[in-house]
Order: sequence, then C-alpha cells, then structure tokens
Amino acid sequence: MITKVNPYGHISLTNDYFSGLVAQAAKQCYGIAAMGQTPTVKTVRSAIQNGSLPQKGVTVTQEGGQLVITLHIQVGYGLNIATITQSITHRVKDEVECATGLKVARIDVFVDDILAE
Repeated sequence: MITKVNPYGHISLTNDYFSGLVAQAAKQCYGIAAMGQTPTVKTVRSAIQNGSLPQKGVTVTQEGGQLVITLHIQVGYGLNIATITQSITHRVKDEVECATGLKVARIDVFVDDILAE
C-alpha cells in the first residue's frame, strides 16, 4: 500500500490500483505483445502477504516518498526495443503522476520475450 500525506490527512492507494493503472498505460503503447509473467514463487508469496494476486508483470514500490515501478513485458518481433521501452516509460510516468500526484523515481522495464506476430 502506498501512502501520501497531505494537510488534510493520509491517502492510501492499494497496490492493485497502481498495478492496474500501470498495466493499462503500458498495454496502450505500440509494440507491446503481452505483459510478462512474474515468477510463480513470487506470485504466491505476494498473494499470501497482500491477500491478492499482483497484476501480471507489474510491481510498484515506494522508496523515499517516490515510486519505483518494475514492468516485465513481451514485445513483437522486428520492432525497435529501445523505442518501445522509452515510449512505455514516458507514458507510464505521465499517467501515474497525473492520476495520483505522486512522483515516479524510476521505471525499470524488462523485456522477457520477443513474440512472432
């Protein structure tokens, strides 16, 4: 759970909200074939600790009051991977900062697979 403090009190946003927001923004970018899978052990551990399954391929944490987003994606064959990842980082950062008012420290994008379309 990510918490933001303002003069009126505390605002808590769940990890499910962030995962859904980030996944939706990333899926709208050109070249994304699918969101990657997180390892099974990590998924089970997260489900036990948080009480819910994480969004496929998305992890959001908070460090020093700023967000750190990790994405695992699969891209289409024959596309420029650097351009795709740059597009994703810009779009996700803009969407998250506009929707929540929280600053994004960094976005780590891991290309797990290249799929033939």
